[in-house]
Amino acid sequence: MFPSMPIRILIAKPGLDGHDRGAKVVARALRDAGCEVIYTGLHQTPSQIATIAVQEDVDGVGLSALSGAHLTLFPAVVDELRARGAEDVVVFGGGIIPDEDIPQLEAAGIAHVFGPGTSLDAIQTWVDEQFTG
Repeated sequence: MFPSMPIRILIAKPGLDGHDRGAKVVARALRDAGCEVIYTGLHQTPSQIATIAVQEDVDGVGLSALSGAHLTLFPAVVDELRARGAEDVVVFGGGIIPDEDIPQLEAAGIAHVFGPGTSLDAIQTWVDEQFTG
């Protein structure tokens, strides 16, 4: 599915959210599809996520939020990436995110938001199209 030069994706769990099953499932699916995936683990700050993204030279950052803090945490990750000169890193997210919050997240620089029940195929297809044209 993906090109010979693997797409590098960081999957991160910002904030105090303690449930990471969905993030791990997405990470594994992207890995199995040919991406290089780095998983940060739980309880990462936006600064930590941006630092890891720059250090690992990733193409994209996938954020997962189930705690309701997405309107604060997702834009903060984008801001931290910009502060480090990583404007080219594509940030996307998923989790329990109300539809009415999506325009605000997109305006803050989030490229796409995946809601509950999104198929792994849909996520893989979006990543493939986003990073391979």
